[in-house]
Amino acid sequence: MASIVVVGAGIIGTSLAYELQCRGQSVVLVDKSAPGQGASYGNMASIAVTEFMPASRPGIWAQMPKWLLDPEGPVRIRPSYVPRLIPWFLRFIAASRPSRLRQLEEAGAALCARVHEDLGAFLKTTGLEHMLSAEGCLSLYADEAEFRADREHIEILERFGFRHEILGGNAIRDLEPALTTKITKAVLFPDNRSIADPYGFVLAIADRFRALGGIIEQGGVIGFEHREEGLSAVRLNDGRLLAADKFVLAAGAFTARLSDMLREYIPLETERGYHTQIMDPGVSMRHSIIWPARTFMVTPTAGGIRVGGTVEMAGLDAAPDYRRAKVLVKRAREALPDLQPRQATEWMGHRPALPDTVPVMGPSAKRRNLWYATGHGHLGLTYAATTARLMGDIITGLKPPVDMKPYRVDRF
Repeated sequence: MASIVVVGAGIIGTSLAYELQCRGQSVVLVDKSAPGQGASYGNMASIAVTEFMPASRPGIWAQMPKWLLDPEGPVRIRPSYVPRLIPWFLRFIAASRPSRLRQLEEAGAALCARVHEDLGAFLKTTGLEHMLSAEGCLSLYADEAEFRADREHIEILERFGFRHEILGGNAIRDLEPALTTKITKAVLFPDNRSIADPYGFVLAIADRFRALGGIIEQGGVIGFEHREEGLSAVRLNDGRLLAADKFVLAAGAFTARLSDMLREYIPLETERGYHTQIMDPGVSMRHSIIWPARTFMVTPTAGGIRVGGTVEMAGLDAAPDYRRAKVLVKRAREALPDLQPRQATEWMGHRPALPDTVPVMGPSAKRRNLWYATGHGHLGLTYAATTARLMGDIITGLKPPVDMKPYRVDRF
C-alpha cells in the first residue's frame, strides 16, 4: 500500500508527487491520462511571476463589457453555459471589493516572491536547469494610451518590488528585431522567464519520480472508499482500488468533480485556453511577448513559437471552438508582421479557475487525511515548484515558510 496517492498528473500533481517521493514517502500518481496530457501540455511556458493580480480588479471590470460584446474578444462566455456560471460569477464580484483585492494581491505576491528560489532548487534536484530560458518577457504598447491603461498592473508590481524596466522603441527592437515599429513602448520583465518545452518538462519530472521508486497509474477516479473521518482508497473506472494513508487531489479543472463526491464544494471553473504552435514561423524570438491591449502572448517554446491567450467559459464538456486560436494568430501578426503560420497545430485546454484567482493549497476541511492543490489558473507552471515545496511541508508535518491561511479550501 502506498503512503500517499496523488490524483492528477499535470505539472502541479507530478511536481508534488516527485517532491513527496524525495521526502521518503511511497507515492502513487494517478490520472485518467498519461502525465502532462491536460492543461500542462499546452500552456504558454511562462514563469510569469508578475501576473498574480486578481482578475476581478477595476481595470478588468472597465473593459469587460466591450470584451463580452466582441465575438473575437479576449473573454467569451457561451450563452448556454451562463446559468451554470452564475454562482461562480457572484463570487468573482465579491472578490472585487477593494479590501479583498488587497488581500488577494498579497496572497499572490507571497507565492510569486518565492518562485525563483523554489524553482531553482527544484531544477537543480531534477537536473533540468537547461530547460529554463535566460530571457524574460516584453509587455508591448502601441502608444501612451495603451501604456496608461496598463498602469494599474505596473503600480502593483512596484508596490511589491517585482523587477521591471520601461523601454522605448529602438531599445525594444534591439531586443526583438522582428517586432513591428508600431510598438512605441514596452516593459521588460526579466524574471518572467520561460520553459523550453512545458510538456517535455512534465514528462522529465515524471521520469525522475519513477526513478526514485514512484508509481504512475492510469485510470479515472470515479469514487472513494471511506474509513472513520478519512479516506482509505480511490476507486478507478476499471474497478481497481488504490489504497493509501493520505490523499491529494491535484486534478486541475477536474478537481471540483472529485471534491463534489466528497461533499466538499470548491467553486472551481474552467477557463478554456487556446494556442497555436507554429514550427516554421519565419521569425526568430528570444523573449516571450504579451500585448495587453490585444490580449495575446507569444513564447518561443517546444521547438517553435506558441501563440496563446483569451478566456472561454463553456465548461469541461463542450467541443473546442478553434476560431479562438485563429484570432490569436491574426493578432500576433500585428506585432510580428513577418510571422507565417506554417506547420501549425491548434490546441485547447482547461485552466482551473477560482473566482478570486488564488489557488487552493492545504488540508480538506472535512477529511483528516486529504489535501488539495488546485485552482492555479494561468500560473500552474509558475507555481509548480513552490506548490510542491509548500504542500510537501504541510503533508509531512513541517511548518511551511508562508502563511497558508489565504489558500485554504473553505475560504469561500
